[in-house]
Amino acid sequence: MTEVDDVWVPEACTLPTVDQPLRLKEFDDLFATSLRGLTRVSPTVLRWSLDPAAGQVARDLTARETECCSFFSFTFSSPADLLTVDVEVPPAQVAVLDALATRATGMDRR
Repeated sequence: MTEVDDVWVPEACTLPTVDQPLRLKEFDDLFATSLRGLTRVSPTVLRWSLDPAAGQVARDLTARETECCSFFSFTFSSPADLLTVDVEVPPAQVAVLDALATRATGMDRR
């Protein structure tokens, strides 16, 4: 994994190490196929605008992510013709949110 991956997968994560690259790929695939926009709402909140067709995939993926990284909070809404997901972390995990934003914008996608 890269340095960004090391930040993105913090020590608090309980997902087995062997499964972490697969989870990263799931997020990369979601971003590559469905991300329509990204906004930094605040230092601790990132908003994804997704294709609404990705709703079930996004809900399943974020639910599983919350199981292993309980500091994440994912809030879904459906304004207009988009699915929005607010991703919130506590201040101590802002570096993880920064790394997630980097992955989402494709700057560190493999």
